[in-house]
Amino acid sequence: METKRTPIISVKNLYKIYRVGETQVRALNGVDLNIYPGEFCAIVGTSGSGKSTLLNMLAGLEKPTKGEVAIGRCHLEKMNENQLVRFRREAVGFIFQAFNLIPSMNALENVALPLSFRGVPKKIRLKRAAGLLKTVGLAEHMFHKPSQMSGGQQQRVGVARALVVDPTIIFADEPTGNLDSATSAEVMELMQRVVREQKKTMVMVTHDNHLAGFADRIFHIIDGKIVKIEEKVKEGEKER
Repeated sequence: METKRTPIISVKNLYKIYRVGETQVRALNGVDLNIYPGEFCAIVGTSGSGKSTLLNMLAGLEKPTKGEVAIGRCHLEKMNENQLVRFRREAVGFIFQAFNLIPSMNALENVALPLSFRGVPKKIRLKRAAGLLKTVGLAEHMFHKPSQMSGGQQQRVGVARALVVDPTIIFADEPTGNLDSATSAEVMELMQRVVREQKKTMVMVTHDNHLAGFADRIFHIIDGKIVKIEEKVKEGEKER
C-alpha cells in the first residue's frame, strides 16, 4: 500500500444541514474522504443519500455547514464567490446528465465555448476543440448540431467540452442517466480511457452500481455518510 501519496481532493468532517420548516435535514453527516491524482472515483447512493450534495461541495457549487474541502492547496470553504467562480473556470470540467449543449451551436462550437470565457482566440479554441472531438471519436460530426446527434454522441461532445479547458478534475453527475445501457457502457469506457490517457482525476456520481464498476474506487454513501469504500484491483496487480 502506498501511504505517502498526496491527495488531490481531501474532505474532512464535512456536514451540510438544510432547514426545512422546523426540521433540520443532514444531507451530509460527517464525510471524510481522499481522492488521489489520476483516479477515477465513483460516489454511489440512492436518491436522497447525499451524493449530489457531496459533488456540489467538491465542485465549489455549495458551501458546507461545517468541515473542510481542499482541492490541492485550495480550501473551498474559505473562498468567496468570485474565487470559487475562478476555481471552477480554471480547474474543473463538468459532464452533466442532460448534456447541456447549446442547440443552436454545432459540436465544434459547443466544445470550444468554455475557452471563449477565458478569452482564448477563436482560431486556437476551435483547433483544440477539433482535436478533442477526434479524441472522443466524433471527427465526422464536428459540424452537426445536437439535434442531429444521438444521445451517446451528444454525451461524447459533453466529455470533449469538459476536457477543453485542460481541467485538473472532471466532475460527472449521472453522466449516462439519459442513455440506454449499451450506450452508457460506451460512454463509461470513453471516460475511463480519458482518465488514463489524459491523466485526469474524475469524480462521478451515480445511483447505478454497475456503472460505478468502471471506476478505480467506489464510495458508497447512505444518509450523508460514507459507509463503504471499494477498491478495484488494477490489471497489472492481478498476477502478483
